[in-house]
Amino acid sequence: MPTLPLIAHRSLDAIVAWRNRTPVSARQFLAEVNQVAGQLPQGRHVLNLCSDRYRFAVALAACIVSGRVSLLPSTRTPETVRQMQRVSPQVFCITDQENGGADLPTFRYPESTPPPAAGQTVPEIDCDQVIAEVFTSGSTGLPVPHAKRWGSLVRNARAEAERLGVHAAHAILGTVPPQHMYGLESTVLMPWHSGAALHAGHPFYPADICAQLAELPHPRMLVTTPFHLRALLAEQTALPAVEQLLSATAPLSQDLALKAEARFGAPLHEIYGCTEAGQIASRRTATDLEWHTLPNVVLGRDAEHLWAEGGHIDAPTPLSDVIEPLGGGPKWTHFLLHGRHADLVNIAGKRTSLAYLNHQLNAIPGVLDGIFLQPEAAHAASVGRLTALVVAPGLTPAALTRALRERIDPIFLPRPLLFVDTLPRNATGKLPDQMARTLLASLQAQPANRVPS
Repeated sequence: MPTLPLIAHRSLDAIVAWRNRTPVSARQFLAEVNQVAGQLPQGRHVLNLCSDRYRFAVALAACIVSGRVSLLPSTRTPETVRQMQRVSPQVFCITDQENGGADLPTFRYPESTPPPAAGQTVPEIDCDQVIAEVFTSGSTGLPVPHAKRWGSLVRNARAEAERLGVHAAHAILGTVPPQHMYGLESTVLMPWHSGAALHAGHPFYPADICAQLAELPHPRMLVTTPFHLRALLAEQTALPAVEQLLSATAPLSQDLALKAEARFGAPLHEIYGCTEAGQIASRRTATDLEWHTLPNVVLGRDAEHLWAEGGHIDAPTPLSDVIEPLGGGPKWTHFLLHGRHADLVNIAGKRTSLAYLNHQLNAIPGVLDGIFLQPEAAHAASVGRLTALVVAPGLTPAALTRALRERIDPIFLPRPLLFVDTLPRNATGKLPDQMARTLLASLQAQPANRVPS
């Protein structure tokens, strides 16, 4: 069976992580992996809830070397935990915090660390080994698992590092949780397989992001989202210099990319991918709107579907996005991305996408955050009113509506347009649809916000 190493660091003295301003060597990392692997309880499936990114990485590696599978659902709600128990009745949880687990049998990450042992070697892992299951929402509302094999994940991480020019000298800080696919790929697996060092932190607020970046040696990289970038750019103080910025999880406007590059003094690349296929393509958004597939990945199309294949992708995988291939021939490596099929809006024969509307809304000066919502019962023949939730403390509804009229067709103007103090985004900067609709329902229940039918 072909194998690939757990980590690609060339020396056991190489730095694999920075934690509490202290470098952690590959030798120490492997000692902790062996310690945790030897203490894990029975059970093949694991919910890794460690908030410290380094401890998450150690626990993930311990599960890999002991043949366990990490479950990576999109949320941690009690209902999600119940669904994970349906997937595997013997699932247990790993946590590094008091009361930080789920309603499952729980293994507490050990506080004491072992000394590095002599004669350590980097484990080789079977490329066909399933090391994780990532979940998407099925049509019935039940989570659908997608098995992730070691060989595919490693090839993906190596392709990403090659495209971005990440190497052993880099130190990488992420604002996205490692339990999210983007966070797993770019803040754990890419450091492991480029020889770089990950930062143990998971900062959310701008001051914390800046402070933790400043702890790292150069060259350093920030792996983040458009939501976190907007918050950072709202800061009036100087931002720490970095050599590389990476963004994903939501569309990034070219204007935001240009501002981020100017403030950080570094190129910003954007990653496009999906749960099923992993990372597919990248672009430098400030200078190029075209997406370029990762090494050896191509897009193909037949009469009904468009799919990605090649490279790290084990089998041709259908894509659910609206994609415009560029160039001739049956396969493409360059394309434009126009949004998701589910985001398409059709009102009175005119079409657009929620992604386009959200981009135009958030590009208005004074808008800190905002999102368009379709009526839940909207369908191709309906003439449903769009709604928008907006964080814009310095604007009036009339001023914002005037600005929108200059950017979008009047038929797509939101009614109602509701101002809020904040939007309930999650740790990856996404706004789950149900949370947005719950907020909308609470606002519309207020008499001042009711709109006549």
